[in-house]
Amino acid sequence: MKLNVGQRRMYLLALIIILLAVALLCVWRLWLADGEGGETAGSATPAPEITFEPVSPTPGTGATLGVSGGVDTVVYYQDNFGYLVPVLTSVPYEDGIAKATLSLMVASGPNDMQAARLGLRTVIPENVTMDLDIEKGKARIDLSKEALELPDAGAEYNMIAAIVQTLTEFDTVDRVEFLFGGQKLEKLPHGTDVSGEFTRGDLNLEKQDASAQGKGEKLTLYFPGDSASVVVPVTRMVYSRADLDTAVLEMTKGPLSEALDEAVPKGCGLIDVQVENGVAKLNFTKEFMQIVNNIDGGRLALKALVVTCTQFEGVDSVEIYVEGEKWDAGEGVLTAPTFSNVATEIESAAIQAQSDAIFEGE
Repeated sequence: MKLNVGQRRMYLLALIIILLAVALLCVWRLWLADGEGGETAGSATPAPEITFEPVSPTPGTGATLGVSGGVDTVVYYQDNFGYLVPVLTSVPYEDGIAKATLSLMVASGPNDMQAARLGLRTVIPENVTMDLDIEKGKARIDLSKEALELPDAGAEYNMIAAIVQTLTEFDTVDRVEFLFGGQKLEKLPHGTDVSGEFTRGDLNLEKQDASAQGKGEKLTLYFPGDSASVVVPVTRMVYSRADLDTAVLEMTKGPLSEALDEAVPKGCGLIDVQVENGVAKLNFTKEFMQIVNNIDGGRLALKALVVTCTQFEGVDSVEIYVEGEKWDAGEGVLTAPTFSNVATEIESAAIQAQSDAIFEGE
């Protein structure tokens, strides 16, 4: 893409604004951590990385206390096409970390700005307040009536699904019940059923023919999203075993929606899959080499492929082979990430993309 002088100046200004926002956020977090740390903040002994277990509630997947005192937790956003996207982010520690996590998903100036830095959007309407009680595996959440002001059924579904997925990331929650303004409702204004209790569901279930519904096994695949910095999980029904071989084969078919990008170039075939000592060795036809033509050199597509493969037990990393010859993807590219989408990594990728766009025309 060639940019004129005016466009390059606008991109440079946008990059400077993003860098300043990130810098201010880092300073704020450091200041907050110093304020909470008290006398221990200057200790010569670094804080260990331990599993964080506050009294209410106990976080599960993705909730750990790092050296900065921030809690790593999973937030669910949506992209511009309505796909739900999990993001590992860090929040200051406080009692009731589940509610604090949900508060990041409510539309507001700071929350919307953070979501925009990730190329994503918040899922809960502006000015929504909430009460949350967790007891014996059940989370009862009471949302204020502003939660009823969503524009359509798709937005209603995403709000409910995102809240359920977020809460069931915690070990103490296996089901969720909704109230609105203190009242139990049967349906939301656009028809979304909220009468019962919700358990963790299938994320971004792909649309299929009516004849195929309810048949086969479910398989989670990851594809590059429209933000160019996140991978999006989708649930696909397959008619064979939902194992590694099937997952890689399905990845060669690409996503069913044009809103997502391919992780494997079109026309590329799969020769075979082998696993040795925790390494999944994927052997593709020569068309795989076209991946380097992606705008980022194929790094996000490779990440989607790795995240898909490493979700299977016994797979820690991936090696790519083209027509039987090992293909060099670059150091660290094919190892399992800490999480499918990490907020700090996405922000860095977005800044790099802006920088590349500015200087591409030079």
